[in-house]
Amino acid sequence: MVAETKLYDALSVSPTASQEEIKKAYRKAALKFHPDKNKENPSAGEKFKEVSQAYEILSDPEKRKVYDQYGLDFLLRGGGEAPPGAADGMPGGGFGGMPGGFAGMPGMGGGGGRSFHFTTGGGPGGEAGHFSFSNPESIFADFFKQGGAGMGDDDDIFAQFAGGGGPRGGSGGRSKFRESGGGRRRAPTPEVTTVEKPLPLSLEELFNGVHKKMKIKRKTYDDGSGKRKVEDKILDMDILPGYKAGTKIKFKGVGDQEEGGTQDLHFIVQEKPHEVFKREDDNLRMHVDLDLKEALTGWTRTIPTIEGKKFTLSKGGPTGPGYTETYPHQGMPNSKKPKERGDMIVEVKVKFPSSLTLAQKAHLKDIL
Repeated sequence: MVAETKLYDALSVSPTASQEEIKKAYRKAALKFHPDKNKENPSAGEKFKEVSQAYEILSDPEKRKVYDQYGLDFLLRGGGEAPPGAADGMPGGGFGGMPGGFAGMPGMGGGGGRSFHFTTGGGPGGEAGHFSFSNPESIFADFFKQGGAGMGDDDDIFAQFAGGGGPRGGSGGRSKFRESGGGRRRAPTPEVTTVEKPLPLSLEELFNGVHKKMKIKRKTYDDGSGKRKVEDKILDMDILPGYKAGTKIKFKGVGDQEEGGTQDLHFIVQEKPHEVFKREDDNLRMHVDLDLKEALTGWTRTIPTIEGKKFTLSKGGPTGPGYTETYPHQGMPNSKKPKERGDMIVEVKVKFPSSLTLAQKAHLKDIL
C-alpha cells in the first residue's frame, strides 16, 4: 500500500511497476509531450515537466521508497516527522520545484539512478533541507546519456532531441545541454534542414511541360507509441515548359520529422542527355556530319525539331567546318515568357579522310 499514486498516475503506470516499465513509460510520454514537437501547444510543456519530475523520483529506488511510504509533500519538505498518511495536494507548476537541496533525511544518502543533493544552507527561498526537482530538459538529457533511448526503433529520435547522431550531425552521444552558471542550459533548437533530391527530366518534358507524381518515403513517429516509422507520401508537381537545369521545385514540411520541425524537400531539375539536341540556355544546338566529298560538292539533310517538325536543309557546297544555319523560334520556350522561344542552331562538322593515296593527292592538286 502506497501513501499516494500521483507520480505513478503521471506516467500511467501502477505502483507495482518495475524500473523497466517506468523507463518505458517515461520514454513514451517524454517523446509525446516534448516542447520541441509541441510548439503550438503550451500545455504540453507542463505535461513534459510533470512526467520528467515523476520519473526523477520513481527511477531512484531510495526516493521512490520514501515517496511510497510518506508521499510527495514529505519529499518536498526534506523529511522531518513522517505524516500519518498521504500529503494533501500537490504544489503548483508540475509537482513542485522547491528550492535548495535534499537534506536531513535519515537513510537517504543516495543510491539508485540519481543521487540526492545535500546542502547545509538554505536555497533561494531561505529554507534549508528542501528537495528541488531538476530541470526537465536535464532529466531528459540524462535519460538519453544513460542509455534510456536504447529501447527500441526510436533511438534516433532521442539522438535528435538530446544532441547525438541526429540528421544534423553531432558526434557520438554528446548532449546539446551545456553548463552555464552552475546549471544546465539547453542549446537553441536548430533550424529545420532542407533535403535536396535530383529530378531527371527529358528535353521533351522540359519543352512541353509535364505533371509529375513523386512517391517519397519519410520518417515520422507515432504520437501514441512514440515509435519511429516510415510512411509513403505522394507529391504532385507541375513542370512548366522551359524549366532549366538547376530549377528548384520546393515542398515545405514534407520530409522527415526531426528536432525543430519537419524537413523541407527541394527537387532540383536535371536535364537528361538528348540524342540529337544540346541545350544552350533557350537555344537548341544540333550537328550535321558531312564527309569531305559532300562538303565540297553539296549535300541535303532532313532536320528534326524538338516538337516533331522536320525541315529540309540543302547546300550546294563547298561547306566549311563550323558552318551554322539558324532556325529562329524553334528552340526551347522561356519559362517566364511562354510565348517566347529560343532558336535552333544546326552546325556542320566535316569528316576528313584519315589517309589519301598519291594518286588522290595528285588529283586534288589538279582540281583545287
